Amino acid sequence: MAASNFEQTATSITALGRNELKRRIKDFRGRFRLDFTEDYLNTISVDRLRHILLAATINAKGGNY
Repeated sequence: MAASNFEQTATSITALGRNELKRRIKDFRGRFRLDFTEDYLNTISVDRLRHILLAATINAKGGNY
């Protein structure tokens, strides 16, 4: 079940486009705040945006996948 939750989260993040990834990163509410400038988010790749959001989501869930 844990692997399934991780795969579902990763798959849903993979399906997101640049604008939605940026919105979710800027609006992220977890155990910590993500503080990236709009300029920085505009310059990094979509894969990097996905990596940031996935890492934040995993951390917010305490790695319990």
